Amino acid sequence: MLDKRYDPKQVEENKYKTWKEKGYFFSDINSSKPSFSMVIPPPNVTGKLHLGHSWNTTLQDIIARYQRLNGYNVLWLPGMDHAGIATQAKVEEKLRKEGISRYDLGREKFLERAWAWKKEYADSIHKQWEKMGLSLDYNYERFTLDEDLNKAVNKVFVSLYKKGLIYKGERIINWDPKLKTALSNVEVEHSDDKGQFFYFIYKVVDSDKELIVATTRPETMFGDVAIFVNPKDKRYKDLVGKYAINPANDEKLIIMADHYVDIEFGTGAMKCTPAHDPNDFNLSNKYKLPRPIIMNEDATMNSLCGKYEGLDRYECRKQLVEEIKSKGLLLKIEDIVHPVGHSQRSGVVVEPYLSKQWFVKMRPLANQALENQNSKEKVTFIPNRFEHIYKNWMENVDDWCISRQLWWGHRIPAYYHKETGEILVSETAPKDMENYVQDEDVLDTWFSSALWPFATLGYPNKTKELEKYYPNNVMVTAYDIIFFWVSRMMFQGLEFMKKRPFDKVLIHGLIRDEQGRKMSKTLGNGIDPIDVIDQYGVDALRYFLVTNSTPGQDLRYSESKVIASSNYLNKIWNSARYVLMVLGDDFKEEKIDYKSLKEPEIEILSKLNKTITNIKKNMDKYEFGMASQYLYNFVYEDYCSKYLETSKVLLASASEEYKNNIKQVLNKVLKAILIIISPYTPFIAEEIYLNLPNHLDSIMLETYPEVVKLNKEKAATKQMELLYQIIKDVRQYKQENKLQPNEKVKLVLVTSLKLFDEFELLLKRFTFAEEVSYASENTKAGTSFIYHDAVLYILENINKDELKAKLLKEKEFFEQEVNRGEKMLNNPNFVSKAPEAKVNLEKEKLEKNKESLKIILEKINNL
Repeated sequence: MLDKRYDPKQVEENKYKTWKEKGYFFSDINSSKPSFSMVIPPPNVTGKLHLGHSWNTTLQDIIARYQRLNGYNVLWLPGMDHAGIATQAKVEEKLRKEGISRYDLGREKFLERAWAWKKEYADSIHKQWEKMGLSLDYNYERFTLDEDLNKAVNKVFVSLYKKGLIYKGERIINWDPKLKTALSNVEVEHSDDKGQFFYFIYKVVDSDKELIVATTRPETMFGDVAIFVNPKDKRYKDLVGKYAINPANDEKLIIMADHYVDIEFGTGAMKCTPAHDPNDFNLSNKYKLPRPIIMNEDATMNSLCGKYEGLDRYECRKQLVEEIKSKGLLLKIEDIVHPVGHSQRSGVVVEPYLSKQWFVKMRPLANQALENQNSKEKVTFIPNRFEHIYKNWMENVDDWCISRQLWWGHRIPAYYHKETGEILVSETAPKDMENYVQDEDVLDTWFSSALWPFATLGYPNKTKELEKYYPNNVMVTAYDIIFFWVSRMMFQGLEFMKKRPFDKVLIHGLIRDEQGRKMSKTLGNGIDPIDVIDQYGVDALRYFLVTNSTPGQDLRYSESKVIASSNYLNKIWNSARYVLMVLGDDFKEEKIDYKSLKEPEIEILSKLNKTITNIKKNMDKYEFGMASQYLYNFVYEDYCSKYLETSKVLLASASEEYKNNIKQVLNKVLKAILIIISPYTPFIAEEIYLNLPNHLDSIMLETYPEVVKLNKEKAATKQMELLYQIIKDVRQYKQENKLQPNEKVKLVLVTSLKLFDEFELLLKRFTFAEEVSYASENTKAGTSFIYHDAVLYILENINKDELKAKLLKEKEFFEQEVNRGEKMLNNPNFVSKAPEAKVNLEKEKLEKNKESLKIILEKINNL
């Protein structure tokens, strides 16, 4: 028997261990069932998981559990990401606290420390997965630095290189001077920072003329090789071909013309620093200009900067501006706010930096991915608006810088001959490795993550797993990594598997605090999911996370809503205790003879049928919030508030045969509720289920409820709805007339319906009617309530003026609701953009409100 009180801690204890040991999470490569596959977006082994991970993985767990209940052989593949830059930064930070650097340790010893870090945090992540109840197939667990995945990475690198899609080139890249590594464009976050525009005077050689050039980065003036103006700019027409003096180092700079220069921007004269600006780099290519690098890898100034050598870039700026000012060559300084790139990992300002790096040539791969989106094999984005964002990025994508100056990651499979310098790109090291040295760099983390859907299933080998589980059915991820990850999985999957990596991609938003702010250490508004679980239980957290937002939208954390989720689960617990008490120890589950059921049982099963239909329709569309709302309404309104109360009255006087039917229905409906909610809240569902008679070893072995065929369904539903509406109206009547709920009343019912035997019994019990009589035609006596197939009269002296005033107020309310609904449904924007389930819900509400208004008008007429 269930404990009197629902205690999440007790309910959630040890269940996960049992599920895992019994293999309920595991897929079967030899199964004849249809397959359904997903891969977890691998969390970084950099620290504790947060609420965003909890949301993301709960959505996936719901899908996995739901599909198993629907008869699918589900593979939900777990794994973690080595997270090159992020993990190396954490390990180096730890070393700094010990007073050493990675260079003190050397590459091999440093990697030992990184692997120890990985083990510690992987263990922590496993515990959090367990805490969240994630039904992952641990037989297939992968890590992005696994040996098998390294083979896949090398295969892909070599293949792209041989096709000319990977090249090594000198380009301006984003450089992180703290971590001393290149970054790709998507690893740079731009923010509007306060800065300054410095206007300097450049003296023209052999002339009394001057040029004014503005820059935000004076420290880069040591790398200037020219000054550019627009050939159409009349102000500078006579100066093209002449030289001007660089006020930073007194060197001569040639004045050149190019249409790239914007006449309207600044002074119309632009300094050219090819090694520290991407646009200047392009000009240097065009005109074959030199490209001097004037900074070290840590953003200190190098020997080309004279007396400023060794200074940090910002200290150099400060001192240089003062020196130029002392020469009388500083015209003015303007305060500005401008977008500045920051490293996503270290937070420092990124330096545009000329460097030899490895790149992926993106245009052919992007075109292939875009073409696929115009075919029948396209990846479906949910919501579909994110497809436009994806396409827009692919259409404008730059070549991808994939080399990183790190030690933690997949080493680039390129080898240089010690004597000739010849480059060998190979999946394996050369046999005469003593004559070669391997490239020191590692690959961008996202390079290996992009192969996740197929590398985890055995690629480059042709495995049974690839054949059975690729492509995945769905990928669940947040909108902030569409560029980082989703896009890359798509073009790599198409390139190497010749198939899309997944059929659908379900996009969710980000978790924010109650005020809508991003959670951050700075604001101190972060929420640890473990703290929430310790207080309210994991089921309440899971239910909150997936029922308070729609696909693609952000979610605001709300403790009050977590409490509301807990209260809902408590309601199910208490209703289950009542049902189990009624069933008793000797209850035996039997096949229900639906033809022998009476109206109350037919009506609750009919409501269950509609609930199952609506839930499945929304579950299949990944509208989990909408699906859960249908169950919530059924549990509260139909099951607990109506049928359970009705069953208490009926069981007190029913025949043994009828009692058994009621018990069978109570058991069936409770079991259906538990199975339906189990993907959302697996622990409480399992606990109650294992207390049901005739249960299997776990609710995970059950089959999703199906709609059953019922006899006399319409007639039974009509009578039960009439009964419940009369009860509601009589109770409201008593409340409005300041009568006690148990005040005796006399009821007269006029109806053409053939009412079932227990109708009067239930009506009397719930309205405290001392007498229910039937009339063949309307009477003027008492207060009337008009229904579809009946009129009810309450025989009681009342103030008709007060009643009329009340009815007029109700009329006004329903008129407003009808007007609101019609406006909404006549709005093309709402109908085309809102989820189908939401539109249908509004249509249902409109019809109900119209019906209620009709009844109110009839009551006013009758009065």
